[in-house]
Amino acid sequence: MELAAFRALEPLCWRAPSAHNTQPWRLDHQNGVVRVGWEQAYTLPAADPSGRDLRLSLGAFVETCLVVAADAGLRLEFVADHCAEDRRVGWLRASPHRYDTPFGAAQVRARRTHRGRFSAGPDAEVTAAVDAIARSSGGTVRTVPDAALLARLLRIADRQVYADPAVVGELRSWLRLTPAHPDYRADGLTDRCLGLSRGEATVLRTALAAYPVLRRVGLPRLLAAASGNPLALGGAVIVLVGPPGSDDATQVEFGRVLARTWLTLHTAGLAAHPLSQLIDSPATRAALGSLLGVAPERLLHAARVGRPVSPAEPSARRIGGTGSNGPGRSGRLDGK
Repeated sequence: MELAAFRALEPLCWRAPSAHNTQPWRLDHQNGVVRVGWEQAYTLPAADPSGRDLRLSLGAFVETCLVVAADAGLRLEFVADHCAEDRRVGWLRASPHRYDTPFGAAQVRARRTHRGRFSAGPDAEVTAAVDAIARSSGGTVRTVPDAALLARLLRIADRQVYADPAVVGELRSWLRLTPAHPDYRADGLTDRCLGLSRGEATVLRTALAAYPVLRRVGLPRLLAAASGNPLALGGAVIVLVGPPGSDDATQVEFGRVLARTWLTLHTAGLAAHPLSQLIDSPATRAALGSLLGVAPERLLHAARVGRPVSPAEPSARRIGGTGSNGPGRSGRLDGK
């Protein structure tokens, strides 16, 4: 009965965050349990070759499912059972007890990624709260102390991202820079969520279309420079650090930690702007690890955090049918 009632709540669970808003998760109801897995078509093999962002996204989705179910009075639990060959992270099943969480459906619905200006960063109390969440699972949350060095690392990371044709091609396939795009209201990164004007979106779309021709004459450097310095928009950068020796299953668990972190920030009136490129680039990841005194392989996620000056646009979601194959989708099977 709990799982049958959960079906009606699944569209709200799709409000979970994912890299490039790919929404890679899949729910399959079978024999009294729900298999939590992922669709290979919605992964990012070029930008996320290790699968770290995929596993964090899946963990965040699991946590969102549990929060939404608990808010509705349903008693569900998650049983971790990661299997890469089967594209599975575990199972949702009926539980004797309702999941214990301070969050609810309202926070899930209202949480936003915010790439705009922040009036202030998190105070000490909020920073301590999110660090406590990470420490409960063996990790920590660290604030990056050197803004000048961080700005240089961001420039390096952006250049490396735009210098890789495969990564740029993948990014382009998930950008939705005009409302005319067939998947504009389904998934991916829209012009509005990126905070781009119509003119800026047109310029970016044109530049990326010319990338194969102009890559060797400096377009990657120009694209990186055009990205600007997000640190100038205020806030502080925090990094989620996992425990030593983290495996794939641990990264899924820390996706749940990440979801609780974001919901804690939202409840405090704050928002997060992911800066994944800092960790995706091996050179900047190593430098960031050195700066924090942490082994680079323990760095899981970085984000600029602060109090938004203005509201952010909600990102699109595939909220069609919710049968055993998960929500429906319009258009192509591509994107980040």
